[in-house]
This record gives sequence, structure tokens and C-alpha cells, in this order.
Amino acid sequence: MGPLAGFRIVEMAGIGPAPMCAMLLADLGATVLRVDRQQPSGLGLPGDARFSIMNRSRHAIAVDLKNPEGVALVLRLVAAADALIEGFRPGVMERLGLGPEPCLARNPKLVYGRMTGWGQEGPLAQAAGHDLNYIALAGVLHSIGRTGQPPTPPLNLVGDFGGGALYLAFGLACGLLEAQRSGRGQVVDAAMVDGAASLMAIFYALHAAGSFTATRGENVLDSGAFFYDVYECADGKYVSVAPIEDKFLEEFLHRMEIDPAEMPPKMDRRRWPEAKAKVAALFKRKTRDEWCRLLEGSDACFAPVLSLAEAPSHPHNLARQTFIEVDGIVQPAPAPRFSRTPASRPTPPETPGERGIASLAHWGFHPAEIAALKRCGALG
Repeated sequence: MGPLAGFRIVEMAGIGPAPMCAMLLADLGATVLRVDRQQPSGLGLPGDARFSIMNRSRHAIAVDLKNPEGVALVLRLVAAADALIEGFRPGVMERLGLGPEPCLARNPKLVYGRMTGWGQEGPLAQAAGHDLNYIALAGVLHSIGRTGQPPTPPLNLVGDFGGGALYLAFGLACGLLEAQRSGRGQVVDAAMVDGAASLMAIFYALHAAGSFTATRGENVLDSGAFFYDVYECADGKYVSVAPIEDKFLEEFLHRMEIDPAEMPPKMDRRRWPEAKAKVAALFKRKTRDEWCRLLEGSDACFAPVLSLAEAPSHPHNLARQTFIEVDGIVQPAPAPRFSRTPASRPTPPETPGERGIASLAHWGFHPAEIAALKRCGALG
């Protein structure tokens, strides 16, 4: 099931964007085998493996990559794979004997996906870093925040998962498509700093045109505009409003019982604080649920601000089955959706074990070979 059914991918276990990328591909039908460490790596969430949602829908094996037989095992997997995912610092896979050169020599059609923060080369390539550093260098972090406040970290969605996992998944899909035509593989160098910069394309365009200032909280999409922000309600909960277009703003003002004549011109930035204060005072008069009854589902571009506990129970999310429950854990469903080749229901995350070892048979290993790998310690 899923549009990627039939593709085989080797995943070198890591943290953050690499397993997220593997989850996206596995959700859509790819057969992904995670190669993990033999010793506890601390890469997953503590406690029950069920909570490591990004490890769902695939089996895992524990391999000693310091053992030559362990390296040979991975190269055997590579020979039968369509793609590989690794998220180590540049040079690590080469030192293990599993860099692009030996892997592509074993399988010339392999799409070799590399996930890093800074990229495979450049002055910072070998420096440690995390999501926040990468989006800072890309010009993203400076642009997020309110007037007079420091930049606001947008969780790790922009670097790790948006600029990292999604761009690597897209790069691998493109590489697999091209390899089907050419019969040749290649290396996909996905750097979070590159992906985060790419996500900012529209804002670099607005900046060049003089429509997006460097001062946080003074632009349409960064909480500067009264018609694109969140407002607190009488019960301390919040709602979001985003009627950017004139016809939607007209609908919003009508439903809020605001006389348009009493509001400043829409794009008069100097009077945005005045307009925002007026709208904020109105929202404080009713609870979030009361505002939902008045505004939700209209063209006012409105939605309640829901918590992680609330979002799965919203009627729209329930109707679309945006969230599912797997092994007792509520989590996002696979996305996007396909009409003819829908994704299967995800299977629970697994730690390296017998199910992963048993899956080696589907990768061309005979039982005697698997037993030998266990005996020499290469396979945990």
C-alpha cells in the first residue's frame, strides 16, 4: 500500500530530521529498515518505544559498525536497496567504510541521502549545531517574533523538519524518479540551512521589494497587522484571525460588528497598533467557544488556537481522520493522501529485535548467514 510500495530504503539510525524523513517515506509505502547501534544510543524517547512515533512503520536491527562483518552486512543491504538515509556529521560514514563511493560501487543505482545542518562542505560543515543555529544563519529566526521582543524559536519545525526532513524526502523522491530513467544513482546533499533558506523565498522577495522590514512585528505575517494575529479571549484561551484579502476582512469586521468606517485603512501600518487594540478588546468579551460559534466556518479566516490535547478532537480533524491512534498513542496520520494508492495504517515503532532480524530474509539473507552474523557479534 502507498505510492512508494516496492522501494527499499536503508536508514542509518539518527535523531531529528533523518528519522522523520524515514517515517514519511515508510508511511507512504516504502520498505525501510533502520540500522541502529547495538548499545543504547539515547537517540529515541526515554521509556516505552511506543512514544518514538518517528520510528513507526518499519523494522530495526542492531549492528556493530566497528565489526567488519557489520559493515559488510550494511553493504549487502545497500546492494538490495533503492536509497539510503544517513544524518551523521560529514565524514563519519566515510570513516565507517559506508560513504557514497563504496555504496555506489556496490549499487550504482542507489540514491544516497545525506542529512546535515550545515551541508557537506563549507566553513561550518564540521561544526556542531542544532535547528536554532541553522535557521539563524538562514535569516529565518531574525524574522520571527513580536515588536520589541527577541526572536522567537518556532519549535524545531523550520530547520529539522521543514528545511531538513521534508527537503531530504523530496530530494530522495526526485532522485528515485531520475534513477528509474537513467539507471544511475547519486548523492542528495540536504542541509537544513539550505532548506530553511529555501522556505524563506517569499520573504526574501518581499524584502527585496521593500515590503518586508527587518523590524520584527511590523509586517503583515509576523504579528504586525491587526488582521493577522492571535487574540486572547475572556477565558484566557486564544483564537487566530487571518482575513488578509479585502473581501475576507469585510466578512470579519461584519461578524465582529465593527464598523469599517471606524477602522484605519487596512495597510496604514502606523495605525495597526490602534486597530489591534480595538480588536483585542472585543475578543476579551467572549470565550473562545463563543467566538467559534460566531466565526468558525465562515470566510472570516478564523480558527481557535488548540493545544496538542485538543487538536485531535476538533470536528474537522475527526472528519478527516487527521489524527489516528496506534498502539494507544494518538499521533498524526500519514500525509499527504493519495486517491488510488492510499497509505497503510502505520505500525507501532519498534526497537531493534527479532522482527528486524527476520526481515533480513526479505533483503536476501539466508538463515545460516543471519546466524553467522549473530555469532560473530556483528548483528545484535
